[in-house]
Amino acid sequence: MQIKNFFVEIADFFLPRICFGCGNNLSINEEIICSTCKENIKQPDVQFLQEEFNRKYYNRKIISGIDALYVFEREKEFQNIIHHLKYRSRFKIGIYLGEQIAEAKRDFITNNKVDLIIPVPLHRIKKAERGFNQSDYIVKGLSSKIKIPAEYKAVKRIKNTASQTKMNLSERQINIKDAFKIKNENAVKDKTILLVDDLMTTGSTLSECAKVLLDARAKKIFAISAAIADREKLRMNP
Repeated sequence: MQIKNFFVEIADFFLPRICFGCGNNLSINEEIICSTCKENIKQPDVQFLQEEFNRKYYNRKIISGIDALYVFEREKEFQNIIHHLKYRSRFKIGIYLGEQIAEAKRDFITNNKVDLIIPVPLHRIKKAERGFNQSDYIVKGLSSKIKIPAEYKAVKRIKNTASQTKMNLSERQINIKDAFKIKNENAVKDKTILLVDDLMTTGSTLSECAKVLLDARAKKIFAISAAIADREKLRMNP
């Protein structure tokens, strides 16, 4: 460990590693996110998650349960982190977030007897523009740590939807309707699936993706994300 720290110190001297949340230099024992940012990024408690589940998913009877690592707040540390992942190709952030989900949310995953992990897919045009799907990297980190297999090609996004950033719930539901189809029904049949996305907002995308998985005879669908949006702070319509 001391030898490893020595080389990290040397590397940091010539090319300092920065925190993707605040931009400050990381200490030798920090990775991706500094300890200050970790303390500042809000984590969802049980009540918050239950309220969001009831609001977004309960009545539709598609997704059986949700969890998230952090709470997304505008112009805060996690927004910077996810921006670096999605738009600056910092793939290690995705893997790191997946590993953190595995560590923090292991009970949620194992208690629900998940036996397959699937990332929410991007449309081929958007994936070509960006060069990758950020949720794939989150799943890679998660799957490697929790030792549950991942399937990256079972679901295809067939509708190149418009950006949903400024849409309310009803607009998002219309926008995402019929956006997915199953490519490999045998891979999901009779499986309890953990559907993974980088950010959970109104739940429209996750619900629509989960719907086609259930139509393909998946057993149950649970959803998890690196962050869940605080609806009130985002000023979304209920």
